[in-house]
Amino acid sequence: MSKNIILFDMDGTLTEPRQKFSDDLSSSLSTLSHYADIGIVTGSDIDYLLEQMGPLLESPVRYCLHLLPCNGTKYYQPPKTELDKFELSHEISMKDEMGNSRWRRLLEILVNKQFHATEFDIPLTGHFISVRGSMINWSPSGRNANEEDRKRFMRFDKKYNFRKRNLSELRSELTSCLLDDISVKLGGDTSFDIYPNGWDKTYALRYFNNDNVWFVGDRAQFPSGNDYEIYKACEPRSFHTTGPTQTKEIISSIIENLKGK
Repeated sequence: MSKNIILFDMDGTLTEPRQKFSDDLSSSLSTLSHYADIGIVTGSDIDYLLEQMGPLLESPVRYCLHLLPCNGTKYYQPPKTELDKFELSHEISMKDEMGNSRWRRLLEILVNKQFHATEFDIPLTGHFISVRGSMINWSPSGRNANEEDRKRFMRFDKKYNFRKRNLSELRSELTSCLLDDISVKLGGDTSFDIYPNGWDKTYALRYFNNDNVWFVGDRAQFPSGNDYEIYKACEPRSFHTTGPTQTKEIISSIIENLKGK
């Protein structure tokens, strides 16, 4: 029988958005690693993932830890010895998948959307469009935002439904430009994840035996969330969490389940 693997989203699941692991949760993952492999599947790229992992990079957990940035369209296998690093074994190109002309049209649409975002009273911090090879992240307030900038944008978004409106508008515009094979999802609290259809987080499942994969994520209950597809694909071994505190409780329940097998 293949070994169980527990896949986790990062922001809002294992950590607070853009923050590092707490020692408390690192201890829970260490205990879990005795019973199953662990994977982190996130829309962020590898640089943000490594930045947030903190103590996990040095703990024994790293030897059973699978890193799956960009929805798993990039896959880094666990190191085998203390001298090894996480090894990139798979990645794909969104530009190659779309073709140059369609790729440029998509970027033109996003640049135009960002231009119109400057009409609103939101923080504008820089690094608005992050091209990650296999996906694009669009952040209207910019990925250079500090915590206060993020909170200010989130208050604005909650009051005016800014991202939900832009999500609908962007999907309509992509369809009118014959780019309806491109998915758009809400990414975290402040951005949008954009990628070819089918390159959602279920992409990560192809590396593992689906019968033994569990998933925990916070953006799982609605189709607009970027955890929704993998949450549905892993049912009944999937869990919705409201944050790291509840995730710790979920880990405990998974451990008890695996102990009994």
